Amino acid sequence: MLKDLKISVIGPGAMGEAIIGGLLRRELVSSEQMLVSHPREERRRDLQARYGVGVSDDNVGAARWGQVVIITVKPQMLKKILPPLRGTMAPGDLVISVVAGATISSFAEALGHPAVARSMPNTPAQIGEGMTVWTAADAVDAQQRGWARTVLSALGHELFVDNETYLDMSTALNGTGPAYFFLMMEAMIDAGVHMGLSRRIAEELVLQTMLGTVRYAQQSGLHPAQLRNAVTSPGGTTSAALSELERGGMRTVLADAIWAAYRRSVELGKQG
Repeated sequence: MLKDLKISVIGPGAMGEAIIGGLLRRELVSSEQMLVSHPREERRRDLQARYGVGVSDDNVGAARWGQVVIITVKPQMLKKILPPLRGTMAPGDLVISVVAGATISSFAEALGHPAVARSMPNTPAQIGEGMTVWTAADAVDAQQRGWARTVLSALGHELFVDNETYLDMSTALNGTGPAYFFLMMEAMIDAGVHMGLSRRIAEELVLQTMLGTVRYAQQSGLHPAQLRNAVTSPGGTTSAALSELERGGMRTVLADAIWAAYRRSVELGKQG
């Protein structure tokens, strides 16, 4: 679907590089089809050496060159990045935003270009195991939606939603979600070390337990409460542990954290 299509990536940080690497690794495009724009020469040299893509420090030129223009900057940078790009896209071009909180309308108005898709990937995208939620403006036609779906699939799993408000909600789950799991991993590993395990053993136990648990949940198709009940024997070790977690308000704290992430995503969109 992306054959002979020219793709520009503006502001490639970790997520932008994940898109570049994913597209090339899956052989969805060739390096000659990609142009990367970044202000730092060191970063440009690194990306060119690693992936063989074209590089530039000219965002306007990159936007004009690409038929699919992927913008992967920090939300705070949009007021600087977008205005110079206004009027640079041809009618058939597609803009894909990978910017937390930034609305489709803010992109379309700033660029003077209605064909905008908005996405929210997460950190595992860097190894092709991401979860990306995305949506598109009404002006994005079927072919352009196919381009967006194919590009975002290079990051792992992709899920289209037809309501843009779901993007801020998903930011609080899949976008910010890895940090919740990293914190849980860290706490479990530290507890294991405190009990007397070596850090190496504790890390291996925790990481494989988490990985296996997720895969088991995916394959079982059961509700998490059913899975939890199945491993909780009356008066056993799991029951004792879960009692402490509930007493400590784990559900409430986690829910509050997710709501805080959602509110911040909305705030970032308003600032943009």
